[in-house]
This record gives sequence, C-alpha cells and structure tokens, in this order.
Amino acid sequence: MTAQPATADGADPRGWVRTAREGAVLTVTLDRADQLNAQTPATWAALREVGESVVGGAEDVRVVVVTGAGRSFSAGLDRSLFSSAPGVAGGLGELGAMSPELAQERIRGYQAAFRWLRSPGIVSIAAVQGHAIGAGAQLALACDLRVVTEDAQLRLPEATLGLVPDLTGTSTLVELVGYSRAVEICLTGRAVGAAEAVATGLANVAVPADQLASTVRDLTAALLAVDAGASRETLALLRSAVRNDPQSQDAAERAAQVRRLGVLAAAR
Repeated sequence: MTAQPATADGADPRGWVRTAREGAVLTVTLDRADQLNAQTPATWAALREVGESVVGGAEDVRVVVVTGAGRSFSAGLDRSLFSSAPGVAGGLGELGAMSPELAQERIRGYQAAFRWLRSPGIVSIAAVQGHAIGAGAQLALACDLRVVTEDAQLRLPEATLGLVPDLTGTSTLVELVGYSRAVEICLTGRAVGAAEAVATGLANVAVPADQLASTVRDLTAALLAVDAGASRETLALLRSAVRNDPQSQDAAERAAQVRRLGVLAAAR
C-alpha cells in the first residue's frame, strides 16, 4: 500500500499512511511530517485496513514496525477534530451529538485500528522519535515492543482535556507500568521522557536518534530468527498471562508445549 495524492481540500484519501513490505516484515509509516503525523479518522481507517489485510492472512507477515515520518512519531489527534461543532466530520462534537450507542460503535471502529497490532503471530514494534502524544502514545502502546529515541516524550493528556484515553491504551499502560503509576501519568498528563520510559517498562530501549533505524532492524532480525510456530505460541502465552489466573495459565502452557512437541516430532 502506498500513499495517494492529497485531495483538493488537502486531505489524504489514505489517511497519510503508507506501507512497505520486505520479506516477513511490514513497515507502517504515518506520513504527515508537516503536521507531526497528527491522526484523523481517515488515519484509523487506513490502519484498520492494513490490519485486516495482515490478520486476514493476505500477507505472510511476522513483524510489523510502526513509525512516523519526520521529527515526531505522532502528535496525537488532529487539532481540527477538537472542535465542539457537530458539523465537523469525525470531530469530537460530531461524536458527542450521536446517540451513545452509535458513538460507542464509531469508537469501536477506531479502536480496531490499534488492537490488531497484538494479533496472533505478529510481533509489533513502535519506533518512536520525538513526541508521542495522546493517540500517538496509544499507537505506541498498541505495539508489543517500543524502541524510543533519547529525546522521545510520551504523553496521555486526555483527562486534562476533559476526555479519557479510548484507543486501547489504558490496558497496556497498566500492564507495563502498574496501576498507581498509570494513574499518575494519565491524570497529570505529564510527559514521560525516554529514560523514565525505559526504567518503568514503558519502553524497551532508548537510543540516539541516528541509531533508531539500525536498532529496530537488529531487533527485527532477532525476532525473525526464532521458529515461527514457537514465536506464535509464546506470544499467545505471554499475552494471556496478564489475564489468566495461575491455574489457567499453567494449563495454557501445558497445552502449548504439547502442540510444539507434536510439531517437532512430526518434523523428525
């Protein structure tokens, strides 16, 4: 998938999202550098379309790398969408004027643009430089792994604007940093720098900006070196571990190991 020319009103029919495929690696780039990769419902529609293609099996993808063009990963929601006027397409005012049922269904569609990044068999990596704010931070949180530059800052300021994070970010944030720290980060809306992000588990590693691409390439190569079936089963176990009670997780481990032993025996 490649970016298409902008329309007469300046909008991009592909939501400023472009993709590039190299073997089993799919790179998804937010390509709106002049607006710090601010997101719109068109962005989420494009991301959801990419996800449907990958999850649907149309592409044999094992690793998805999510990046942002230019100096920032994503500054969050496009400012025009903060308008309270009901007539602004995709804006908060339009959502607020809908029935609760319709508004929730609309947001459910937006969430699908993020949630597919934790699909079975896919390891997702967010390569984060500069700012990742609001929807940008939640896109990074939607991924399994986060590699950040030393100048990166992540913020979830929704509560300070009278809103809540609603693009799947809250569950992952609590998993990564714990409940009390998640409360403090969300309710103050403060920036979390790269060093703190690594120290608290919000990011895996922080590197100089000129090493971001090479670090992600090295990480991708290491992930691809693992047997695809073992990788898929291990990912499933790790993702279920945060929800399962110990007995259920033990049972899941047993079942997964028996499946792997069966595969290995058949290969011999």
